[in-house]
Amino acid sequence: MYLRSVANTAPDPVLTVKQVSVRFGSRRVLDNISLELQAGDFVGLIGPNGAGKTTLLKVILGLQPPDAGKVEMEGKVIHRGNSRVGYVPQKISLDPDTPMSARDLVALGLDGHRWGIPLPSRKRWAAVDEALAAVDALRYANAPVGKLSGGEQQRLLIAQALLTQPKLLLLDEPLSNLDIRSAHEVVRLVSRISREQNLAILLVAHDMNPLLGAMDKIVYLAEGRAAMGSVDEVVQSHVLSQLYGYDVEVIRVQGRILVVGGEAPLPVNQSISVWDEALTHVE
Repeated sequence: MYLRSVANTAPDPVLTVKQVSVRFGSRRVLDNISLELQAGDFVGLIGPNGAGKTTLLKVILGLQPPDAGKVEMEGKVIHRGNSRVGYVPQKISLDPDTPMSARDLVALGLDGHRWGIPLPSRKRWAAVDEALAAVDALRYANAPVGKLSGGEQQRLLIAQALLTQPKLLLLDEPLSNLDIRSAHEVVRLVSRISREQNLAILLVAHDMNPLLGAMDKIVYLAEGRAAMGSVDEVVQSHVLSQLYGYDVEVIRVQGRILVVGGEAPLPVNQSISVWDEALTHVE
């Protein structure tokens, strides 16, 4: 169900999800989901475990066929392996002794799917260095990738996804396992890339605090349903109550927002938890 939408008069959205539903057996994971992303939109996808975030990403990537509805990119039905869709999976684990440089890891975005040793070429490495520069990672391009911090490795994965010059970038929980400072740095980076490259970005996160002030819109998933709009539009008692199917109260205390359901607050490690209003707009 598409509960809320922001009016957008821009033509030809980059991504259009139209009344998508997905069932696994008797369970409806996604229930009539609709949303749109325009070029340059930075949208946060939020929801508790089991809300359907991963399933929605799979549908957008063409990995999970919907039982109803369709997904279009620039007016055409999306297909698996579309090079115009960049994807950053949940953080991979790299052994500290991995015999690979940061530059080599990023280069896998060009030819990592092919057998054999890639032949060096000036054009190939120029594209890799351009992607490294876009994420401010040139300074450690030759460093062993396993020795880099989690935030630095996350930058490399984003650079890898940018190599095909996508129109849409999907990031699956890129802030997980990062400290607060690194998480905010990644959000600032993603926000800047969205503006500079006019790139539509959908970022999945549990904790929305780092995204406040940076994202343009939020897609909130709960019980297979979705609400989309600004934070002020979506994080309202009546909207969240309709999503969850029970009374939810949104309370603002000392510059923060607490979402309370039933007699106790919802778990703070879930997406509907505490939202930091104090974070200023990211430039």
